[in-house]
Amino acid sequence: MTATLAFGGRALKKFRRTPIQLLDVAVHPVVFTLIFSFLFGGAVGGSIDAYIGYLVPGILVMTLLVTTGTTGAALSVDIATGVYDRFRTLSIRPGAVLTGALIGDLVRYALASVVVIVLGLALGFRPAGGVAGVLGAVLLVLLFAVSLSWLWTLLALTIKTPGAVLALTQAVLYPLSFFSNIFTTPATLPGWLQAFVDVNPVSHLVSAVRALMAGTAPGASLGWLLLGCALLTAVFAPLAVRRFNAAG
Repeated sequence: MTATLAFGGRALKKFRRTPIQLLDVAVHPVVFTLIFSFLFGGAVGGSIDAYIGYLVPGILVMTLLVTTGTTGAALSVDIATGVYDRFRTLSIRPGAVLTGALIGDLVRYALASVVVIVLGLALGFRPAGGVAGVLGAVLLVLLFAVSLSWLWTLLALTIKTPGAVLALTQAVLYPLSFFSNIFTTPATLPGWLQAFVDVNPVSHLVSAVRALMAGTAPGASLGWLLLGCALLTAVFAPLAVRRFNAAG
């Protein structure tokens, strides 16, 4: 635990020394929220005020999912510069290195969540679920983001090229985000696309987040999402640690 916290502190110090690393969590949600609310809000939701309530939960999910992609890229940069080779010479559990790095990522995800919620409130978003509903929704997305980060951690340890890791993660995350119910209801989409949106895990996450923020029960979606988080962590966390050991 001490080693994990130490590496978590290292990740936070990196943000303090180079705050530009936080640029994506500040700019991404602002750009997408403003573009879709003001340019497409009237066409999609009938009015900007009506659409912002539908959009903000989706932007929260999209922002955190896309931000997880930089987890693997940042890790691959450390690998390429030899930082992790030095870590392997220390008498610590290898899992502490990777888990500590995720602590820094969790802080980035939390900051991104704050940006989305504050911007949404400024634009008129008023969640019926109140503070409890918003906190529950944010915690759910944070849990999913951290679980997914283990996959990108394994990818970074396997590919070890920052540009390739970032390109691959974005090639997966952006299509999953756009072909979901983040920006529009599935009923307005062509049949073939609606079929994909309905089975897209991002859509289920967004639906659960919207339900929590609206103060309603998320239903079976919550159970499936928690199961998905458990499976992502149970499968990819041990594989990432094993890959880290094998590279030493």
